[in-house]
Amino acid sequence: MNYQHILSHTEVKYGRLTISKIRLDPTALAWFEKHSGKYISLYKSDGSLARRNVLISASKGNSWRIACGSVDIIQKLHPGDKILIRERDDANIEIVVIDDDFIENKKVIEEISPLNISVKQQVLFNDNINTCSDFAYTIDQYAEEICFEETAVKLWIRAINRKKQAIFYGSPGTGKTFIAEKLAKHLISEGDGFYKLVQFHPAYSYEDFIQGIRPQSEDGKLTYPVVPGRFLEFCQKAESFQDICVLIIDEINRANLAQVFGELMYLLEYRNQEIPLAGGNRFRIPENVRIIGTMNTADRSIAQIDHALRRRFAFIELRPNYDVLIKYHLNTNFAVMDLINILKQLNQAINDKNYEIGISFFLTPNLREDIEDIWKMEIEPYLEEYFFNNLEKVDEFRWEKIQKQITI
Repeated sequence: MNYQHILSHTEVKYGRLTISKIRLDPTALAWFEKHSGKYISLYKSDGSLARRNVLISASKGNSWRIACGSVDIIQKLHPGDKILIRERDDANIEIVVIDDDFIENKKVIEEISPLNISVKQQVLFNDNINTCSDFAYTIDQYAEEICFEETAVKLWIRAINRKKQAIFYGSPGTGKTFIAEKLAKHLISEGDGFYKLVQFHPAYSYEDFIQGIRPQSEDGKLTYPVVPGRFLEFCQKAESFQDICVLIIDEINRANLAQVFGELMYLLEYRNQEIPLAGGNRFRIPENVRIIGTMNTADRSIAQIDHALRRRFAFIELRPNYDVLIKYHLNTNFAVMDLINILKQLNQAINDKNYEIGISFFLTPNLREDIEDIWKMEIEPYLEEYFFNNLEKVDEFRWEKIQKQITI
């Protein structure tokens, strides 16, 4: 195939090559249609394999998308670089960066007659974003992985699509962050979106999240520009995507939320509106943005959350899910049912769903060797703090007492 006429407009963004259908000649268009939905391999200019299982798919609009993930050859692209694509055989294509080393290889140039394709936008790989366009991650796959019923998972998805933001809340160790990340993975799996995780803490501020003045020194002069925070940066990126983009806020209740969110409180409810920020710029939350928070109720209960903020989020409660323990230890030869019986007794003694012992403490493949240390150094200190005025309760669940009930 003559690839000199294939590409006239190519964008590289977030690890994908997007190729305009409008500029494809009939032969090239037929090739992409033939390979749509198939997995191919990518090769570097030296002939070495860069990555297997790369998906060719039709993007929304008049373009084809090659999802390249974190392929080395794509990471090196910068605005102004040149690329070419050629077919190695029916199953493989080759993507090459035309650099100095490549130009020196005259034989390769003669064989493939390189294209002059300008890269329109720099690849952003250094910002801890996660994409999931290589495959679909279905509701049933998500439900199976987190060990929840599909009916519950569908309820969560309806809630977050209706409210645009939701919070998973529960006691320590109930898998809130894991479940939130997997939900984000599902939400973006069939589109071109991405997700990103940020973590709140007591010192987290409006300046960190929305925008703030950051002193900068240049040529010996000190300036004070207004710099976008993590959320503004996220929204600016999300605007360049057509499909859902998810921001996960881990430990959302550890910060002063009314202070951190500021004007965002209004925009969380009115997504079609924009407001002026303190720096003078106007801002709106893109329609494709979803926010998922996680909240540890042992630190702060829902009752302590600002009412104005509470009504802008859907709240999803997570309790200890013992099915996760059973699934995890299917092949570890650990008597997990003995442990589950003890945890049920312990949580009944605690008698407060905000402080129940979760299952993530025990998700380790070497639990037979580690359980004594976990119990003595993680569970018992937690119980001593909770039952500080009734330590006799703790004595009932000391390792010396409960170890006889576990078959090791």
